[in-house]
Amino acid sequence: MPVSSTLQKDPAVTGPLGGLALSSVRAQSPMMVVRAIRWYRDLARLGLHLPFFLVHDFGLLYAAPKEQLDIGPRQGQEAILSRLPRASELAGMHRSVIAEVAQSEASARARTMRLSDDLIVVVLARVLGSLVQRVSARPSYTASIPLDPEMVRDMDPQLPTLFPSVPRNFELAVLDALGRARLHVLTLADALDLDTLRLLGMLGPESTAAGALAHVDLLAAISSPAANDIVNFSLELLPSILETHRNKATGTHAIHGYAGIGSKGSLDSLVLTELAWDPDEFARRMMENEILFYTREQAPDEARRLHYLLIDASASMRGDRQVFARGLAIALGKKLQLSGEEVWMRFFDSRLYDVQRAKPNQLPAAYLLGFKGERGRNPSRVFAQLATEIALLRAREQRDPVIHLITHAALHVPRQLVQEVRRQAHLFGVFILPSGGELDLDYLDLLEGHAVVDHATLEQKTARAAAASKIVDTASRVAEKVASGTTEPAPRSLRDDAVPPSLRGGPRSAPPSFR
Repeated sequence: MPVSSTLQKDPAVTGPLGGLALSSVRAQSPMMVVRAIRWYRDLARLGLHLPFFLVHDFGLLYAAPKEQLDIGPRQGQEAILSRLPRASELAGMHRSVIAEVAQSEASARARTMRLSDDLIVVVLARVLGSLVQRVSARPSYTASIPLDPEMVRDMDPQLPTLFPSVPRNFELAVLDALGRARLHVLTLADALDLDTLRLLGMLGPESTAAGALAHVDLLAAISSPAANDIVNFSLELLPSILETHRNKATGTHAIHGYAGIGSKGSLDSLVLTELAWDPDEFARRMMENEILFYTREQAPDEARRLHYLLIDASASMRGDRQVFARGLAIALGKKLQLSGEEVWMRFFDSRLYDVQRAKPNQLPAAYLLGFKGERGRNPSRVFAQLATEIALLRAREQRDPVIHLITHAALHVPRQLVQEVRRQAHLFGVFILPSGGELDLDYLDLLEGHAVVDHATLEQKTARAAAASKIVDTASRVAEKVASGTTEPAPRSLRDDAVPPSLRGGPRSAPPSFR
């Protein structure tokens, strides 16, 4: 269906779509063009205003199988561009860049990964974002094309009309910048960290509801030099983690008779005398939760369990310790999710940062990979704030928190603060030692269990992965004990069976080795 006459008068539509006369890639399915419109709009929300045809061409090279694409000049392109000086020359340069990107290994691998729209947006921001700073011209139209597949069907016959409908100074200026930055763009396209994209794809989409803020996290993740080491470590751990399945059990409930009267129930168990109230009083009683129901025998409401991963992001956790801590957090979070648990994640240094609530089957992996903490170190303040927030969480939402602490071995916290946190939650600690250091903390007996990782383990790839796998299994067993009610709510001494001997450490003793 051709673009309607009403839309042809709208520069927000004719401007971007008419620019397809400069395009060098055509998709066989109109839905791919609709996806390109979504990429174009999301990039504009990030402040990256690029010509639609450029977003369309580069995006399709990473999103669509090669057999579904035709690479070459559009029908009648020479006639359309002949009226503008240098337009044909710049279009030819654009085709050559597209051809090189299409043949690159990064593009070929990305096409097989079935990247989501959010990841495609981040790839385009990474590859083409530098062009925005090289161009002073700005488009004369806004990025507000409707997401209508019928509107973009059979575009080639309409391009001679749409292309001259608005000035094309912006498109030509961006193409000129592309020619000048050709080597830079090709280098960025070839240097994409596809392992990071693969990990983000494995852990689930993160930005379907969060919009531009999630795109910022994704962009920070693929742009961070340290992220690649964390990604590689996480990919070592995840194959065994993904074999976890949620255990299902048969539930029972009473089916004969009522046991009493209460304020909760279904409509069929309503006490019939409640219907004698006049409508206004009945409505008031319902809002005040005073309506009476016949009730069956029930177990008391149990607090909902919550796993709270607290990750040290202070300066003492740089390098190998940061890689291990964040890779372990990703693996442990995924393990707990696959077991049917709810997971929250949070960084700290001299204070607690915002909570990242993991959605079902999704983890905030981009946030974990790209986060930077630069606020010093103040464990006392962190635990004081944590104790207050956990108390409020238990009071307001009836949650039963299990805190998994991943930190440096020199986390010196006053014992009374740890006792206060332990009074409100279950605590499991992972302590990473410096070179030649030892674990010397006076609150270890307050924890449900703890594991110690020495510096020699971090330096050995195989030992590091084995240590992380053991810690994930140990933390999961602690979670199972909490779920079964075999742990005590009050602080107690660390029992010998809380963690395996290979992970066990103690105060004022040399840390065990994973070797």
